[in-house]
Amino acid sequence: MAAPGPARSRSGALCRLLVLTVTILTSACDACKPVILYVPSQLDAEKFIGRVNLEECFKSANLIHSTDPNFQILEDGSVYTTKAILLSSEKREFIILLFNTDSQEEKTISVFLEAQTKVQEEKHSTEKILRRAKRRWAPIPCSMLENSLGPFPLFLQQIQSDTAQNYTIYYSISGPGVDQEPRNLFYVERDTGNLYCRGPVDREQYQSFQLVAFATTPDGYTPELPLPLVIKVEDENDNYPIFTETTYIFTVFENCRVGTTVGQVCATDKDEPDTMHTRLKYSILEQLPSRPTLFTMHPSTGVLTTTSSQLDREVIDKYQLKIKVQDMDGQHFGLQTTATCIINIGDVNDNLPTFTRSSYVTSVEENTVDVEIVRVTVQDKDLVNTANWRANYTILKGNENGNFKIVTDPKTNEGVLCVVKPLDYEERQQVILEIGVTNEAPYTREAISKSAISAVTVTVTVQNQDEGPECRPPAQTVRIKENAPVGTQSDGYKAYDPETGSNSGIRYRKLNDPKGWVTLDENSGLITIFRNLDREADSINNGIYNITVLASDKNGRSCTGTLGIVIEDVNDNGPFIPKTMVTICKPTMFSTEIVAVDPDEPINGPPFDFSLESSDSEVRRMWRLTKINDTAARLSYQNDPPFGPYVVPVRVTDRLGLSTISSLRVRLCDCVTEAECDIRSIERIGGGTVKLGPWAILAILLGIALLFCVLFTLVCAASRATRGVKALPDELAQQNLIISNTEAPGDDKLCSTDAFTTHTVGASGQGICGTVGSGVRNGGQETIEMVKGGHQTLDSCRGAGHHHTLDPCRGGHVEMENCRYTYSEWHNFTQPRLGEKVHLCDQDDNHKHAADYVLTYNYEGKGSVAGSVGCCSDRQDEDGLEFLDHLEPKFRTLAEVCMKR
Repeated sequence: MAAPGPARSRSGALCRLLVLTVTILTSACDACKPVILYVPSQLDAEKFIGRVNLEECFKSANLIHSTDPNFQILEDGSVYTTKAILLSSEKREFIILLFNTDSQEEKTISVFLEAQTKVQEEKHSTEKILRRAKRRWAPIPCSMLENSLGPFPLFLQQIQSDTAQNYTIYYSISGPGVDQEPRNLFYVERDTGNLYCRGPVDREQYQSFQLVAFATTPDGYTPELPLPLVIKVEDENDNYPIFTETTYIFTVFENCRVGTTVGQVCATDKDEPDTMHTRLKYSILEQLPSRPTLFTMHPSTGVLTTTSSQLDREVIDKYQLKIKVQDMDGQHFGLQTTATCIINIGDVNDNLPTFTRSSYVTSVEENTVDVEIVRVTVQDKDLVNTANWRANYTILKGNENGNFKIVTDPKTNEGVLCVVKPLDYEERQQVILEIGVTNEAPYTREAISKSAISAVTVTVTVQNQDEGPECRPPAQTVRIKENAPVGTQSDGYKAYDPETGSNSGIRYRKLNDPKGWVTLDENSGLITIFRNLDREADSINNGIYNITVLASDKNGRSCTGTLGIVIEDVNDNGPFIPKTMVTICKPTMFSTEIVAVDPDEPINGPPFDFSLESSDSEVRRMWRLTKINDTAARLSYQNDPPFGPYVVPVRVTDRLGLSTISSLRVRLCDCVTEAECDIRSIERIGGGTVKLGPWAILAILLGIALLFCVLFTLVCAASRATRGVKALPDELAQQNLIISNTEAPGDDKLCSTDAFTTHTVGASGQGICGTVGSGVRNGGQETIEMVKGGHQTLDSCRGAGHHHTLDPCRGGHVEMENCRYTYSEWHNFTQPRLGEKVHLCDQDDNHKHAADYVLTYNYEGKGSVAGSVGCCSDRQDEDGLEFLDHLEPKFRTLAEVCMKR
């Protein structure tokens, strides 16, 4: 029982020594705000107990050290135990030393560990003692460790209001974890303000809780404002890092350089970011095949690269890696996960194709084409059915004449040699070809340095075949002078037998002779002129006349050739002037150029000589020729001839003296351009050269048909009028032609009964059927109304029957039918009154009529079906009279008569 005494004395001495050390360190360097961590009384080894904010104390520290070796401090401030620790009833304290080696600056942080059991015991202390503590209504933020093992309920902290000294205070909280999801996780003691947690919390689900604390009196009074209270959940390394894929598949090409990127792997960790719990390290655990080691992985980024350039797909085409990711920056106690990475080696063209044989021998008959004669094969170690494996064959030597072609069979990769142009046994009996092979894809440098292109020799034997005649060369020529006499004989086409080299036994026949100028001897092939040859004929091209000849042997085998007859030119065509009509615009031009041509060869053509060919001295007096060059001359006038057409004969002579006379028609014209003179010539002719087209003829015919229709309509109307009631007797018409002048604008109206037609001119616009009433002068105009038994308007007449309105000058016209007044009534009433009205109209101060007002008119006969022409002169002043300038001849005479006074 005495042993514990010395032990306590030794532990007390150690504690005093630790306190002394802390005191010395505190005095020697700056101390930061102390930290209190609430931990279980028993701590396991490598256990996370909390986190200290190192950057808040000393941000530039690069050396971190703990005065207690039982605790390890990481760079992010995480505190871990290095071995199992059992806390005593007293608080445990250690110091974190922060040091900057560059500036030699040092700071310390005091960390106090307090067992949670002691906190629970303190809640049973008296209220009086708690009140003497005088805790403020602003506690520091608290935290709790996720997945805590308790014991529960777990004390977090105490909230206390200063008003508790004067009032009885009840404490309460609300928010997530209390009355919101997750409900009932936290609670506070009403009287003490101690805050507790009822169970463990997962930080990956709830990173923090935003609570609100309330302090109230029993009667509901609130002496304090609501207090925001943050409970942070400290992260625990409880989540394994996970690769984004269970199996990664990458491809890298063989023979790649060292350091070539193969791919990148990636992993995620649900723990708190930017902590040691999420600081991941990647590594390769295993490689299959294991030797040699060809790949490496960056520990931080997961990028996979090559460490060797000896990757060879033809040796190993695939590698498999087992990779690992571990948190806690790869420390041995971090959580880890593995995955598989498969690396396929991509193919490059690093292997040349090689022929399986060194030479080939084959044969082919002459004159055969498009036949396969041999197949050559190659082998290639590159990946099958890729551009690195597919072969391209080329004939390197022996195919100068283009008789052969080699192609690649896409299924077998063989080279197929074919004949595309017939071979001739008589020329060559054997052909030796050299064939080379390459790949579709270009070679790599390594492949080029290994060996040269692969080649093989192919010997082709040409077999003889019985052939027909040979037209060689296929086009032959003979020369014959132009205008050679008929019957002249010349060499013809010659074909040969390739077996014997002679032309005996070969027969000839014409296949084509465009103009039938020659005949062909069947046995010898000689030609005879059948008609005169004309080199200047239209079908002759460059002086060569071609005929087609068929040559055949006794077995019927044949060939075809062309015989070109070169017609040698003779001077049988004189030069002439193709443009026989020229124009000289006299004010602006004094001459014109004339050009001559000669159909013969140049040796029989220019230089030409130009001269005036006329015995008339007047021509030589008016015209003059001046040579410009070998083929052109200038024709100019002299002595100022008058305008008009002239004929100027001009003789043109070639270098050999052959000449022709061309009659030039020369127009001296008063113009600026030749086109202007052409237009004036057409106007003088009067359009004599104009011809009517089919559409013009059709338009004329339609106009004639329309005219007949109009005449037919007029005849029908006249015949209908003769059957009707006569409007006025001839005698009455002779006596009632009067003049009515209009002195002011107004509307003309016409009211017609069965036997009367009259004008009423006035502003009222009323037409009255009946006897004539009084005339009313209105604004200088006179209105004559016909009234019987009272005043009747035009509308009253309309009720009696059908009517139409049409003014005779303006298009308005009134017809009134069924008016019940006889001709005798109208005549007896209107005749004396109209005479009186006419007598009084338009008199001067001396009561004399104007000379141009009352005129005497004689009776001219019955009316015409063409109607009245009164509208031609009775127009208002505002209407235009321009139409009088465009009247036809028969109306011009009428206009002249009307204009006379």
